[in-house]
Amino acid sequence: MTSITMELTQIRPRPLAPVTATLRAMFGTSTEVPGLAPDLVVRDLAGWTPTARLADVHLDTLLDAARRRWSAQPHAAAALAWKSYTYWLALPAVLGWASARRVPLLTATDTLMRFDDPRALITLGLRPDIPVAVLPHDPLAISGLSQVKVVADEDALLTEFRRSLLDQHLIPLLDALHGRVRLGKRTLLGSLASGVAYGVLRSADAVPGSSAETIDRLLGTLGVRDLIDLNPGRQGKLEVQRKTCCLAFTLPRPKVCPGCCIKTA
Repeated sequence: MTSITMELTQIRPRPLAPVTATLRAMFGTSTEVPGLAPDLVVRDLAGWTPTARLADVHLDTLLDAARRRWSAQPHAAAALAWKSYTYWLALPAVLGWASARRVPLLTATDTLMRFDDPRALITLGLRPDIPVAVLPHDPLAISGLSQVKVVADEDALLTEFRRSLLDQHLIPLLDALHGRVRLGKRTLLGSLASGVAYGVLRSADAVPGSSAETIDRLLGTLGVRDLIDLNPGRQGKLEVQRKTCCLAFTLPRPKVCPGCCIKTA
């Protein structure tokens, strides 16, 4: 029985159930994932700050944490901070789309952050009433929950995915980073593209459909399809080939990530 079907027999719908179920399939847990709040939702807001503040007062907090974590120069710290942040931020929306065509709308005001977990650069969580976009046949569409936004079709759902994640959240942060350090926007968006692709590939055993088609559709929606390639790998599994670099090779202990463009340069 799928998580969506189970909701039909439950008194209280759980909007993020497909996402947390997929997290458990990926990591073996949905409550102890470094980088994400337990089961994603933050019910006690003490100590949490809206991620909208990253683009202004807390940008230095993020960059300083990245410099300390990786002993990195400012430009590399910024690139790696963005890479980590965009992966964990996008993951709930990516998994929601891939698993159930149910997308939490991750605007900068509806997502929260804190910096006190030593396992992660930053921990992200979602407000309990975070809006969730669904299709008309989703059980949530008739749940009566005020946070549910019913859209006409998959194209409209992807429009909401882009609007909330990219336009209203990541673009302001990207502009702030670009103004602070000498990093091209293409470099930063390449990490977003690879993060979305890795999120889909790592959940492939738990979600239906073609991973390649899911990645192509999501990256096309975000306008970053040209920043990675998908290549056949070992045992027939797809591998991500980046066309930009996250600068991990510049660290005191250089790291060349799987699929890094400098391997083929």
